[in-house]
Amino acid sequence: MNERPILPAEDTLDKESFVFVGESWSPGAEFNAKPVGFFRDALARLCRNVPSVIAFFVIVLVVFLALFAPGFNAYGFNEQNTDRVNMPPRVQGLENLGILNGSRVLTNRRTEYFGDTEKYPEGAILSYDNIRTIRGVEIADVTVNYYVFLGADDEYYWMGTDYLGRDLFTRLFVGARVSLLIAVLSVLINAVIGVVYGAVAGYYGGKVDMIMMRITEVLGSVPNIAVVTMFILFFGTGILSVILALVVQGWIHAARLTRAQFYRLKVREYVLAARTLGTGDRALIFRHILPNAIGPLITTAMIAIPGAIFAESFLAYIGLGIKAPLASIGVLLAEAQKNLMSLPYQTFFPAALISLLMIAFNMFANGLRDAFDPSQRGKD
Repeated sequence: MNERPILPAEDTLDKESFVFVGESWSPGAEFNAKPVGFFRDALARLCRNVPSVIAFFVIVLVVFLALFAPGFNAYGFNEQNTDRVNMPPRVQGLENLGILNGSRVLTNRRTEYFGDTEKYPEGAILSYDNIRTIRGVEIADVTVNYYVFLGADDEYYWMGTDYLGRDLFTRLFVGARVSLLIAVLSVLINAVIGVVYGAVAGYYGGKVDMIMMRITEVLGSVPNIAVVTMFILFFGTGILSVILALVVQGWIHAARLTRAQFYRLKVREYVLAARTLGTGDRALIFRHILPNAIGPLITTAMIAIPGAIFAESFLAYIGLGIKAPLASIGVLLAEAQKNLMSLPYQTFFPAALISLLMIAFNMFANGLRDAFDPSQRGKD
């Protein structure tokens, strides 16, 4: 049987009788720093992801140009000039380098007129080749400075003009403004509807979840293009109609993702503790569970933006998008594809911009996905 130790009398105890356990231990330098929250840590990881940072600045640059580039020159986005139809691109400072110099190839031109300054003003002809004789007439393909050829040598259209003489630079960035507006608004509406719908289904579960998910399955089983086409044909075209058409089925993925997150998080200890303390359902959903599920939702929303831009462009390409006088990237592509072989620059600039936007948004979304991944925390 163990006996209790005999303690010294109270008057014999002094400070020297006590020893601090672990007195020689001192905390390491890593414990002296301020605690880092989840979102601050995610931001730090995102900033270390160079491709995502570059993609972010590309997105910011495109948004800036969409907002302000139409004011960089004096041409309106719907200003027509039938004397300047299908002008090639021409940029100050680059024309002497042989690029974007306003040149255009005119085919099957009679060589006997090459010296006629009334038909070809002085300095208009840059070169000619493929000389051949057809029915006794010598013809060739001549490269001309189209601006000098039309008597517009003091004008500059940075991306050329379309079939109505409208400045493509202005129309492209007005179109980018419209496309981005449609994409962002449709994604935000989809996110709000999907988060609320999925939160209710995932939080309550049971019959509520079963009924709500069966509704999404029935709605999602209908081909998307059929739903969107019927919706636009019924309500007409326009920005609002296109946004609503993209919302008809667009919220389903966000709802399913939110539901899965709520099923995973609603059994956590902090949720059970809050429920024990009498916290209501609304506070549990929006204050305790949703903030912890926001990371994947933000990533999904960023990935959905380029998809919405592409969907709007596809609708415009098949004739169900924005109508004149407004423009979008899809509208410009639909108009330009008619002259793809003869005037490729009209297709190149819109195609390059939409490709840049989709690549940038996808790279930025990949960076957000890695930044919000809890398993990556502390690995860098």
